[in-house]
Amino acid sequence: MASRLRERYEKDVRPALMKELGFENPMQAPRLEKIVVNMGLGEAISNGKIIDASVAQLAAITGQKPVVTRARKSIANFKLRQGQTIGAMVTMRGERMYEFFDRLVSIALPRVRDFKGVSPKAFDGKGNYTLGVREQIIFPEINYDQVEKIKGLNITVVTTARDDEEGRALLRHLGMPFRT
Repeated sequence: MASRLRERYEKDVRPALMKELGFENPMQAPRLEKIVVNMGLGEAISNGKIIDASVAQLAAITGQKPVVTRARKSIANFKLRQGQTIGAMVTMRGERMYEFFDRLVSIALPRVRDFKGVSPKAFDGKGNYTLGVREQIIFPEINYDQVEKIKGLNITVVTTARDDEEGRALLRHLGMPFRT
């Protein structure tokens, strides 16, 4: 079954984007390609248990199993050795991606303290948007009582947009609450 957001994209958002950006072909309209959720766990160097808890939380938030990321190089100043576990990430595509984006925009972001909207400047020049979340507890799937340490995560929304304007238009139509 198609998610609520994907149906809205097909029915309302794509035609609106085609009109706004002046496209003839529906395939020219920008769309979501994937969403990457990354949790950097620098403190896992000294405490190995943090990784397990973070992987479980990331799995609960995204609905799929995270990949554990490892250090590529040794850095003596950070007491980091090559191959040591330093984070976890999930790449979502298809229905799961639309479900996650819908939950992020309609449930999680409004739960952020003193929320005034997300920065409209966090685009990378190619229409992709990265959002930093300071607390993983804004997601309703996380049980606050079981959280040992509040950690942040980065959410990167990869689109097929050719530039930042197209990406911004797509995310605005999909309901991303940009600061004015």
